[in-house]
Amino acid sequence: MRYATIGGQAVIEGVMMRNGNDYAVAVRKPDQTIEVKREEYVGLTARWHMKKVPVIRGILAFVDSLVLGMSTLTYSASFYEDEEEADSSQKKDNGKMDSLIMGLTVALSIVIAVVLFMLTPFFISSLFGNLITSQTWLAIIEGIIRIAIFFIYIVAISQMKDIQRVFMYHGAEHKTINCIEHGDELTPENAAKYSRLHKRCGTSFLLIVMVVSVICFMFIRVDNMLLKIISRVILVPVIAGVSYEIIQWAGRSHSCLVNIVSKPGLMLQKLTTREPDQEMLEVAIASIEAIYDWREFQAAAAAEGEQEP
Repeated sequence: MRYATIGGQAVIEGVMMRNGNDYAVAVRKPDQTIEVKREEYVGLTARWHMKKVPVIRGILAFVDSLVLGMSTLTYSASFYEDEEEADSSQKKDNGKMDSLIMGLTVALSIVIAVVLFMLTPFFISSLFGNLITSQTWLAIIEGIIRIAIFFIYIVAISQMKDIQRVFMYHGAEHKTINCIEHGDELTPENAAKYSRLHKRCGTSFLLIVMVVSVICFMFIRVDNMLLKIISRVILVPVIAGVSYEIIQWAGRSHSCLVNIVSKPGLMLQKLTTREPDQEMLEVAIASIEAIYDWREFQAAAAAEGEQEP
């Protein structure tokens, strides 16, 4: 199967889809109409010409996804704010302030994620240092704790009503992409038939990050506590870059090994996605069609299939 070049993300009452440097956000407004915004976002990967550099491109793509994701979340949330600014000059000033706040929010999110998912498991596993002398087993225990914290975090946020709706839009995103990749006409009725799981999902990426970190820290042997802490921080980008290559490889292949590697992430997506309703699928389709010619993709895939022996 040929894979579409689009990637997406669920936002508040909507879906963001990205194709190359173009992205579109479709939001179901309170009056039930669909607002679609299409813009260009040239990320670090493209600006620094790193698209063909393994690992590095993954690090930059991760940063790009955080920045663009936060921006689109802010945009979608703006439709549900209680008060709107009427004065245009005030809006302009608020726009500058929003950019600053968004930058600080992204930075704070990274810090919290590193502390919660990288440093906290390390400190907890260190408590077993007096009982277990093997650095390998301590690394494995640290990894198990890290994955457990991640799982508990996903389960906890999935209980929130607003997050459940975001997860429904997440499911709509996957269903529409699966519909395209299987060569079906992109309609809400057709998309509803497909799986809400996808191998290139960000949930799978995060789980792979957890697993890669276990393997990475099994081979890092330093006795100094400070160096151990520093290594957990400075190696985060490298781990993210390696995980990006794995998720891209998984998205391009149907081998038995890929299916085994992808299985845990797909299972976890059952928590981070929900079955969407038809209106949510309509929003996801509106986002796709704003930036992506899915009919052209399907025609090219069909022609490619006919050429295969």
